[in-house]
Parts: sequence; C-alpha cells; structure tokens
Amino acid sequence: MNNCIFCKIINKDIPASIIYEDQEFLVFEDIKPIDKVHFLIVPKIHIKNLMGCNDTDQIMLGKMLLLGAKLANQLGLKGYRTMINSGAEGGQEVFHMHFHVYGGSDTLIKI
Repeated sequence: MNNCIFCKIINKDIPASIIYEDQEFLVFEDIKPIDKVHFLIVPKIHIKNLMGCNDTDQIMLGKMLLLGAKLANQLGLKGYRTMINSGAEGGQEVFHMHFHVYGGSDTLIKI
C-alpha cells in the first residue's frame, strides 16, 4: 500500500523506535503512548483491520497475541492491556491492522 504509514515503517521508509522484528511482524513504540510502556505489533502483510481477517489468519493472530505477551514480559510488565481498534467507528486511525500492548502505570486507567 503506497499511502500506508505502517507499510512505510515496515519498509524502513519512515523511522520508528523498533523493539522487535521477524519475518512476519514489526514491533515499535507508539508515538503517542498512553502508558509507560506502549508498543504496536504490526503484521508485515497489509491487512486493513481485524474485520478483514478470516479463518486463514488464525495462526497469524495467535502469534501476535503470544508475541505481545512475550515482549510485555521482557519489558518488565507485571500486567498489561491489549487493544485492536477496527474501523473508523472502532477508533482505528491507521488502516493497517495493529495490536496495542500497554502498561506500567501505578494507576490503572479505566476505559
């Protein structure tokens, strides 16, 4: 996708604070963090959002969840939240599926 900011980050056309990368995912710090630790897990294949996924994406989605848990643990989080916004009405701002992982505050922000 030519205009997708996450595709540009994946292709290293735009810099990001990358904390993990493998063949399937790029993980980087959120530029507008809502907690002490806040990172995004982005699949390298362009999928618009969770509503665009189907049965063939189950393995990839499971890997994303487990990667989030692994990285949260490595970053010292004792607990954390996860979030996937899907669609404009769901709060999605960048239309390349991504998974937020955040935590680390002494106070829990209730949503």
